Amino acid sequence: MKLSIIVAINKNNGIGFENKLLYWLPNDLKRFKALTTGHTIIMGRKTFESLPKGALPNRRNIVLSRSQSQFPGAECYPSLQQALEEVKNEEEVFIIGGESLYREAMPLADRLYITEIEDGTKEADAFFPVIDSSIWKEKSRECHSTDEKHLYSYNFVNYER
Repeated sequence: MKLSIIVAINKNNGIGFENKLLYWLPNDLKRFKALTTGHTIIMGRKTFESLPKGALPNRRNIVLSRSQSQFPGAECYPSLQQALEEVKNEEEVFIIGGESLYREAMPLADRLYITEIEDGTKEADAFFPVIDSSIWKEKSRECHSTDEKHLYSYNFVNYER
């Protein structure tokens, strides 16, 4: 099983504020959907609660929570280790947030799918860990300029260990 992390970060490694994404980039959302559809996604409780329509369709949704709450359309496990044990036979599994889960999964991950947003002005209260270039090697980079639907320029960057 390949463990992949997918995230959009700004120049300060900011990923969210008050349990909401910092940016609305339609192409980033399309890329997220294209990469994760048909796969398992693992997220923290707050990330699940931030999804506008609940569990994401056409994916196996797993929520990590120590309290056995109900997460409609999703399975729940108390730890990342238990969740990974359940999905060990799958081809690729995606970690989709938030901050504490990204920190926990980073040493275990095989791939990073990063959207780098060329902005550092938005206030953030959730951050992605620093990507250590001695561990992670950039495999591809696709640069995009601003347009009528995208207020910020951005790059799709893939890393592998």
